[in-house]
Amino acid sequence: MPASVAPDRASALLGALNPAQRTAVEYGDGPLLVLAGAGSGKTRVLTLRIVRMIQERGIDPAHILAVTFTNKAAGEMRERLADLLGEQPAGMWMGTFHATGARLLRSNAALVGRSPNFTIYDEEDTLGIVKRVMETKGILPRDWTPKAIHGAISDAMNSLVAPDEYARLAHDPLSRAAALVYTDLEGALRAHNAVTFDGLLTLPVRLLTEHAGRRTAYQERFRYILVDEYQDTNRAQYTLVKLLGAHGNVTVVGDDDQVVYQWRGADIRNILDFERDFPHAAVVRLEENYRSTGRILELANAVISANTQRMGKTLRSTKEMGERAVAVRSLDERDEAAWVVEEIVARRRAEGDIALRDIAILYRTNAQSRAFEEALRRQGLPYRLVGAIRFYDRREIRDLMSYLKLIANPADNEAFRRAIAVPRRGMGDAAMALLTTAAAAHGVSLLAAAAQPSMLEELRPAGRAALAGFAQLIERLRVQATDASVDELLRALVGEIRYGDYLRAEGPDSAERLDNIRELITSAAETVADDGGEVGLTPLQHFLQRTSLVAGTDQLDPAADAVMMMSLHNAKGLEFPVVFIAGLEDGLFPLARAYDDPSMLEEERRLFYVGITRAERRLFLSYAEQRRRNGELLPGKESSFLADIPSGIVERRETIRVRSSGRIAFGGDTVWQTGFGGSRASARRPGVPVTLGRRWEHEPDVASASQDVPAYHPGERVRHRTFGSGTIAEVSGSGAAAKVKVDFEDATIGRKTLVIAQAGLQPALE
Repeated sequence: MPASVAPDRASALLGALNPAQRTAVEYGDGPLLVLAGAGSGKTRVLTLRIVRMIQERGIDPAHILAVTFTNKAAGEMRERLADLLGEQPAGMWMGTFHATGARLLRSNAALVGRSPNFTIYDEEDTLGIVKRVMETKGILPRDWTPKAIHGAISDAMNSLVAPDEYARLAHDPLSRAAALVYTDLEGALRAHNAVTFDGLLTLPVRLLTEHAGRRTAYQERFRYILVDEYQDTNRAQYTLVKLLGAHGNVTVVGDDDQVVYQWRGADIRNILDFERDFPHAAVVRLEENYRSTGRILELANAVISANTQRMGKTLRSTKEMGERAVAVRSLDERDEAAWVVEEIVARRRAEGDIALRDIAILYRTNAQSRAFEEALRRQGLPYRLVGAIRFYDRREIRDLMSYLKLIANPADNEAFRRAIAVPRRGMGDAAMALLTTAAAAHGVSLLAAAAQPSMLEELRPAGRAALAGFAQLIERLRVQATDASVDELLRALVGEIRYGDYLRAEGPDSAERLDNIRELITSAAETVADDGGEVGLTPLQHFLQRTSLVAGTDQLDPAADAVMMMSLHNAKGLEFPVVFIAGLEDGLFPLARAYDDPSMLEEERRLFYVGITRAERRLFLSYAEQRRRNGELLPGKESSFLADIPSGIVERRETIRVRSSGRIAFGGDTVWQTGFGGSRASARRPGVPVTLGRRWEHEPDVASASQDVPAYHPGERVRHRTFGSGTIAEVSGSGAAAKVKVDFEDATIGRKTLVIAQAGLQPALE
């Protein structure tokens, strides 16, 4: 694009801003808090603010640091800036907190006891080294799992609690065990030339705190700092911003109503106390919503107004009012899932412009996905699970990545342990123990010890030969890596170790695994080309850093035509024309323990708010009278989040199974009393009011109990949740004793006689 065209486009976009957006974009020097409601155009504001800083105020891009929370957000902002400026802003730093931390550390690795080619340990690598430190301390996994120990250490690191301070504060058994590991963990990581994810945040803080010269240099370099999703920052991220923002030109964009990661360190006080931390800060509220209809925002505002930990704002829609959200009562999780899928089919028939990828099913816990997966498969609808096993977490990918990590960083003992075992080389636990002892005695890495048979005289000759051959392989590949692209290196690696044959020997699922290997090679070819590489990093180092920092939602393909299913946490930052939020029962959403912690209850409510504001046009909320949890069918109760919504904001419905079971069967001014374990009429007198949600209704006469059992006739097509679709052959009996004989399409099932009130039959969708 010609450079002259870009300013015109930027000017047009500036002219289209609403008054609050324009105020945020045109604000000059000094601290600025942009309180951006959901769907209020914060990315546009942040991007145009940077454009104006460069184009109109003449600020050198090299003096700007922009920090995002996902690689996807960073990539989108980078593309928008290049589009509006006509070129990439040279010298500007832009990326996630972790990527920024990694870049700081690569340039100053020696000051934190590393070399620039350090490995970034993911969760599995980190758990591996934690386990080995536990072994040296005599802490048994049967007492405390490495995951529990690492979780405690991670919390301490992100809160910037040093090992010695943590040890002083450790009073319970887990904390005391974690303190022992925490004390030695940094030394073990240094020996491996590795940095954990947490270390990408805490080590830069230590670097800037302990080395005044480097701190001053970076403060002069980054005179303008912009932070997206500021509400999600933890103590370490907050401190990093404070250390770099000495000039006070700090712009943070966030939403105090979307703080949903306190369980992993996000501190709502960072945004609530911004004006205290940066005196004379300006606050701009973005309240015009460009995403959702008026009815959806009416619900969102009503829900979040119950929270007390907030600065306060009211979203206003720029769209039509639209339809009310629908709250659906179901019998159990299967009934809930069946209703959702039927509504999806019905909506797509009624509104031809809805693609499957326009629809999202959101839930509080990942375990809830099973019932929806089964229901979608029965209808033949494709779906995608976001937050399932990531591509880079698949076993075959981790195998090859361990080789690449070892090639890039020969001191990476965790990568060595995985690579030496794939394919198998006859190195059992005893041989590995001897190798580990020898390496420690000589103060070298496992790879260095493997390359020197003289250190391993206690090993059998075959073991020494296998280790020497492995070391020679890694050295050959290290030489090749200096000139070859990463995809070429991977092809050579796969051929050298005959990894394809290794996978084929495992059985019939090797085809999918081989496809994943091909995809890895493709990804390696594309990554550096797409990102342009990073100064100071080899292509291999850049590829390893990029894949280590990938998030689950970064891999979401917007073109995939499938229903999207994910937890509410994973949905943050996304939007869909049609949204279903399932499982709105007390104890599930909000979680039961939230009622004992007001702060946690407010976070659960913010999570509900996040789910509501993902919806653009239609929103459905569902809950079940009973649900299988931990193998047991338990009664449920409508979530307090739903019960507290003022009347008239949502439309109330029940599934066919609820109505046909007699649980909530409305007829005139009567209602069935709900009972788990089967429908029943109340033994109380007709006309005596009972409480149902927030309304007074009336119970029916026992004699009227059969009036809501649905009527069927021969030839009618129906569907059963277990047996599938079929055709009614005969109808007999009446009232609660009414029965049908159904000829099911599945020949192995054939004809079944079913009690209508108990069968939960539904119309078949042709």
